[in-house]
Order: sequence, then C-alpha cells, then structure tokens
Amino acid sequence: MIDALLFDKDGTLFDFRKSWGAWAQSFLTQIATDADHASRLAAAVGYLPDTNDFHPDSPVIAATAADIAATLQPHLPGAGLAELTGRIDQAAALAGMVEAVPLVPLFTALRGRGLKLGIVTNDSERPARAHMAAHGLTGLVDFIAGYDSGHGAKPGPGMLNAFLREQGLRPERVAMIGDSRHDMEAGHAAGMTRIAVLTGIATEADLAPHADLVLRDIGALPAWLDQLSD
Repeated sequence: MIDALLFDKDGTLFDFRKSWGAWAQSFLTQIATDADHASRLAAAVGYLPDTNDFHPDSPVIAATAADIAATLQPHLPGAGLAELTGRIDQAAALAGMVEAVPLVPLFTALRGRGLKLGIVTNDSERPARAHMAAHGLTGLVDFIAGYDSGHGAKPGPGMLNAFLREQGLRPERVAMIGDSRHDMEAGHAAGMTRIAVLTGIATEADLAPHADLVLRDIGALPAWLDQLSD
C-alpha cells in the first residue's frame, strides 16, 4: 500500500530541457561580459547552447544554487558567492517551467485517492514555491522543501525524513519519484519505494539499476497505483 508520493521538481514535474535550457541561456547571457565569456560560463556548468541541452554531469541538473554559484564564481572575478547564489535564486524563481504532464488534473486525482503529496528539490525553497504557485499546485501539496529549508540536500535523506515526520508516515508506504540518481539514492536512504521518470537528462539505463520502477513520466502513476490495488 502507498499512502504518499514525494516528488522531485525539475525533470520530474517539469520537463528539464524545455524548462531550464532557456533559463540557462538567458541567465548566462545576463551575467557574462560578452559572447565569449558566456560560452565559457556555459562550458563551466555543462550547458550546451547549440542544442539547448545539458551535459549529463552538469551541476544545473541536480546540484544546489550554491553549488552552481561556486562553479561559476571562478569565471566571474569579484563576484561574491552569496551574492551570486542570490542572483541565481532570483532568476530561477522567474523561470518559465514547462509541465511534463498536465499537473493540476494529476495532482487533483492523486489527492482524490487520499494520498499525501510532497515536493523535495535541490532547488532553493523560494523558487520552488514560486514554481508551485505559478502552476496552481500550492494548495495541492502537503509539503515543500528545498536544499536550504534546513534538512540538507539530496542524495541525503533529510528532506524525505522531514516529510515522513511532518505527515506521520511510514517510509515503506511512501514512493519517491525523481529523474536523477540523487533522487533514487535519497529514496533508498529513507527506505522508500523508488520510481524513476524519464523527463530529465538521465536515461533509463542510467536510472534502472537504482530504481524499483522506471516510468516514462509521472502521468503513468495512476495506472501503477491501480495495479497495486488489484
């Protein structure tokens, strides 16, 4: 039995390439001094502007805003880490997210099953809440945490354990859904069922060894839940 679903945000609720590719191009152009500088910044964070894609090891995929800032800082003389992290958070909060599937109908249906729903992201909490609000999801989730919410970042289980404590849930009755190995490792550490989806950068071959199940996207969750009750 499953009592709750815990979602990663980027690459899980929102298509990663479509959402963050345009953001990366715009943000790097804003902070660069010229086109060559923008290219060097893109290379530093693993953004591929010619294809609007990301290198599989890009820190933009699963790292925190502070991690991304630390990667960019050596290429931005005079930039303070805290200031740069704040600029990333401010720009990220305004980023246009592209839903992987229609989210309000899905979350409404999942809540209709009596499930608790939560969001745990290595994004900062401020942009995470902004994205939830922009897509009408705030009132449909029971928990939102970012890496800076006081529980640590994934692949550590701190955010996941906070969800369990706050909602009074048993880990074996919760599924962690995400698009990265960090998500799967966090789910394993918390004792949850691990469901990988393919709306991020990682492939099925990347994720399958670390997941209990791989789905094309979160739209397949209701069918999976129906199978559990058969």
